[in-house]
Amino acid sequence: MQTILIIAIVILALLVVVSLVRGIIAFMKSTKVDLESGQVDQVSEMQLMQNKMMFNRIKYQALAIVVVAILLAISQ
Repeated sequence: MQTILIIAIVILALLVVVSLVRGIIAFMKSTKVDLESGQVDQVSEMQLMQNKMMFNRIKYQALAIVVVAILLAISQ
């Protein structure tokens, strides 16, 4: 059981990193588009993607914390 939980933690940590990187890339693209177009009033597709990726990052971090709590509970 502990092995499964450790694998789940590793997978969730990788998902956190992937979401973080994708969110940062979306942020850089949206900033570049905003600077080139001069329009900052509209919400762009990249900004929506950035928000989605950052929400995913928070979700995966929360799940990883839950798995760590379960792992600590069953190991004692």
